[in-house]
Amino acid sequence: MIGDPFTMVVAIIAIITIGKIIQSKHKAKYGIVEDEDMMGNKTHQRLISNNETQALQNEIHELKERVKVLERIATDNSSAVDVSRQIEALRDR
Repeated sequence: MIGDPFTMVVAIIAIITIGKIIQSKHKAKYGIVEDEDMMGNKTHQRLISNNETQALQNEIHELKERVKVLERIATDNSSAVDVSRQIEALRDR
């Protein structure tokens, strides 16, 4: 039964399938996404976690607030002393 070519082909396909399943589970566990471009080049990317996403969103929010303040400083008709004070206040944040 083991020497039968059909059995050998089925066994090889089963081994390859099990290997691909294990590989996919491993990639999913660590958040790795495989992508293929039009030329057939494969790339692997690691997905970011919810904590990293939240940290990046917080950083973006803080940067937007700083830009708003800088825009206000640049467009206000304030004295140089007042502008210097506002810039120093930004540095202290």
